[in-house]
Amino acid sequence: MSDPSPKNEPDGGSEDHDGRDGRDGHVAGFVALLGVPNVGKSTLLNRLMGSKLAIVTPKPQTTRDRILGVLTGPLGQIVLLDTPGVHEPDRSLNTYMVRQALATLADADVAVLVVDATTRGRRNHEVEEDLARRAEERGVALIVCLNKVDAVADKEQLLPLMERWSGARAVVPISALHGDGVDQLTDEIWPCLPEGPAYFDGDDLTDRSLRWLAAETIREQVFLRTRQEVPYATAVRVERYLERADRGDVVIEALIYVERDSQKGIVVGKGGSRIKEIGMAAREALSESLGCPVHVKLRVIVMPDWSRSAAGMRRVGYEP
Repeated sequence: MSDPSPKNEPDGGSEDHDGRDGRDGHVAGFVALLGVPNVGKSTLLNRLMGSKLAIVTPKPQTTRDRILGVLTGPLGQIVLLDTPGVHEPDRSLNTYMVRQALATLADADVAVLVVDATTRGRRNHEVEEDLARRAEERGVALIVCLNKVDAVADKEQLLPLMERWSGARAVVPISALHGDGVDQLTDEIWPCLPEGPAYFDGDDLTDRSLRWLAAETIREQVFLRTRQEVPYATAVRVERYLERADRGDVVIEALIYVERDSQKGIVVGKGGSRIKEIGMAAREALSESLGCPVHVKLRVIVMPDWSRSAAGMRRVGYEP
């Protein structure tokens, strides 16, 4: 990524050629990626990081936890916080997800509000304006990111949206899927960060463990290969993660939790066909990301209504 430089100079201020707004020191700060479900926050995180940290599916509410990505460059360090989509919660799991998202504002120096630029996203203004208000109340710099512009044939349709968010520090049209405008977004982020030392080592990409990333990869395949309510009633917990140095491979044993026997039948499939597909796809994805052979063993467990109680959520690995 090229060295970022800010687009707008504050009145009476000065900035040098490398985007530091006249500052000489190293900058570092936290950037929260916020928005409603399915606007592309996780796709944007992966694009900014240049590697896959967050699972991505066409279904809304795929992300359940805050996911941290560390982007270290010549100017300093951006700590990205991907969050679940903010929506009206109807059970304990959804409440947990919304709290995860809103809690990131307490740590953030910058809030990147990701907005769906297509007509599909026009129904979400009330929630998005509430997120912008929360950022403003906390004194967090707000950058609005108009995502999915590749799906907008007439770019003049973006002008009312840009006008609507003209009070933000910047409004950046992007396509997280294709990478268009993403460099401009980072250009706008750097000047908003405070001076200070890095929070993480330069080689770190995330604070999440390989065990957690493995569970998310398996859950992604469940989302992609099941329909209706099944993905939302599913949780994955890795029971065993064994790196075998003598064989150069990794063995993963995981439990897939569902809430009803009928859902277990769907996940397992006729003659175990679907659970085999899920395991094979997860194995391929994990082998690619870990750079070594991976063996995945899955079991499906029924835990009635786990997503509707704090105790159930703790048993499958979430801390409400």
